[in-house]
Amino acid sequence: MKCFIGIDLGSTTTKAVVMDEDQNIIGRGITNSRSNYDTASSVAKQEAVVDCRFTLLSNNLDDNKGLVDKKERFLADLERHFRRQQFLEQVDDLEKTCLENAEGPRFDDVRTDLHAVLGEVFKRLREETVAMFAPGAERKSDFFRDNAGTRFLSFSEEISRDAGLNYDIPLNVYDKSIIDVENRPPSGDLSGKFLRGLYELIEEEPELGIKVEDVEGQVKAALDVDLEETFVVGTGYGRVRLPFPKDHIRSEILCHGLGAHMMYGGTRTVLDIGGQDTKAIQVDANGVVENFQMNDRCAAGCGRYLGYIADEMNMGLHELGPLAMKSTKKIRINSTCTVFAGAELRDRLALGDKREDILAGLHRSIILRAMSIIARSGGITDQFTFTGGVAKNEAAVRALRKLVFENYGEVTINIDPNSIYTGALGGSEFARRAVMEA
Repeated sequence: MKCFIGIDLGSTTTKAVVMDEDQNIIGRGITNSRSNYDTASSVAKQEAVVDCRFTLLSNNLDDNKGLVDKKERFLADLERHFRRQQFLEQVDDLEKTCLENAEGPRFDDVRTDLHAVLGEVFKRLREETVAMFAPGAERKSDFFRDNAGTRFLSFSEEISRDAGLNYDIPLNVYDKSIIDVENRPPSGDLSGKFLRGLYELIEEEPELGIKVEDVEGQVKAALDVDLEETFVVGTGYGRVRLPFPKDHIRSEILCHGLGAHMMYGGTRTVLDIGGQDTKAIQVDANGVVENFQMNDRCAAGCGRYLGYIADEMNMGLHELGPLAMKSTKKIRINSTCTVFAGAELRDRLALGDKREDILAGLHRSIILRAMSIIARSGGITDQFTFTGGVAKNEAAVRALRKLVFENYGEVTINIDPNSIYTGALGGSEFARRAVMEA
């Protein structure tokens, strides 16, 4: 099967989309961007290939009479078990790397205790994966570093204290090791993890009433399909560092414009708020860019701005929007500078303003900044498509809808659940055209 891949290397996340010859999206993948852009690209692409395998398997199971009314649950459960196998593989790698980094003369006096602490930490990490990947379990993140790091720090502090070992010692070993693990190319043994996940699922969930022979052949058939990497296009914030020839690189403006057009054919104005920049793009009926504007080099009004605010308030980034939605009082945030906004936030808290009201004001200030960029690009023409990671923030969406109506009246606003993949989607279509329309 010919596959056309778009990779969008953003400042915070790297996304990949796999498309077939008929413009069908058969796979999406995402990972956290890192200093080694080659690895980020490779991981995102592998994640998209994993998604492809699940798409193929889903198609294979359509005629499986033994899975009547069970297909969706089976696929969801299989992915959980697959992800657990993937996580355990990385835990093994992290433990091995930690032990290697715990060698050297500076650890001579504490090596026995350090190895004992690391052994117990990783034992608990493995045991906890059962609950971590249980049905309905909520994880802090889909990224290994976030999930493993949180638990490692928690476990090692307690275990080090009980062992009489300075907590900073295993912490320093971890900090060095996680960078090594993250910047290593991913394992290519997808089939092994799929099958181990399948056998584990059948053993641990007998209530499903599925036997190995009922599905194993279809799983293996999905894994055996040759996914030919026909053409790859790279884009995004770090595109110049992608390991592709120059003729495989496209600007993020072109890719986001085309990607938004593919999601919604009536799109004429696109707003993309990513981690590092905000883009307002005007496109024609074919998704060709006619005009655009971007923010300056300041990160205010972007995802990094929200990340900074989350850190200031000791909250998770995903918690900001829901809390801001509880606001009952309008507060105007005057500063658009990330650093000064943090100071204003602290001042507001000291004056007794509620966190939800402050956050609502901060979200409004982000969208006000975006509206200025849109105006410079030519304003809003129906239909309007909002993309990027911030498009998943309900408080930002609420502020956007209100301000668009106030300034432009009734306008169709499109927000796709997979809008974070817009740039990668445009890249995959450029890849397809490079071959199919050459």
